[in-house]
Amino acid sequence: MTIKVDINGHDALSELAAHIDAGEDLVLLTRDGQTVAVAHRPEPKVAQGDRIPGVWAHLGPMDDPDLFLRPDPEFAELAESHDEDEFYRPLTPKE
Repeated sequence: MTIKVDINGHDALSELAAHIDAGEDLVLLTRDGQTVAVAHRPEPKVAQGDRIPGVWAHLGPMDDPDLFLRPDPEFAELAESHDEDEFYRPLTPKE
């Protein structure tokens, strides 16, 4: 649950907020000498860069534009059906 309190007009709370804005950590609540709540300034959110069409155009055209549309040859090889005996039969030395 999030609780928001408007501190406009409350001098004591405004002073606490000024300390937090200055980068200080404030111990807000204690119980029997143990810290229960600490207030600190949140880290600013880092904005992700904009996606720019054609940003990789300086690398030249793709040699194979259908590269990502074909099945992967390694997966195709693994998907081929084999006789079970081929997997469990010990290899015989070639003569």
